[in-house]
Formats: sequence, C-alpha cells, structure tokens
Amino acid sequence: MAKCANCGKTTTFGHYRSFSQRATNRTFKPNLQKTLVVEKGRKMHKLLCAKCIKAMAKSVA
Repeated sequence: MAKCANCGKTTTFGHYRSFSQRATNRTFKPNLQKTLVVEKGRKMHKLLCAKCIKAMAKSVA
C-alpha cells in the first residue's frame, strides 16, 4: 500500500463534482517519493511524502 514512512499519509477518497453537481468517486494520492535518508548514522531508503522531505530538509539546514 502507498504510505508515507514518516507521517503515515495514505490515499484518501472524495468526489468529482460536475457542473450539475453530480458526485462521482475519485482518489487523492499522496506525492510519495523514494528517498535516501540518514537515520541513526545509517543510510536508508524510505518512501516519504513531499511534505516530509521538505520538513526534513528544513530541519537539517
């Protein structure tokens, strides 16, 4: 399943809305990316969402 390893963000569900306001199902998928993260002195590959990657970059710099 597509899930962020840091915050646990997953696919959420909602509706498309046409001009007539008819609701049809849709999905909102998180922007997940495979990244190389240094954790406890070790390099690890993790699947993180873009928001977590941005937050980690801010905390390091």
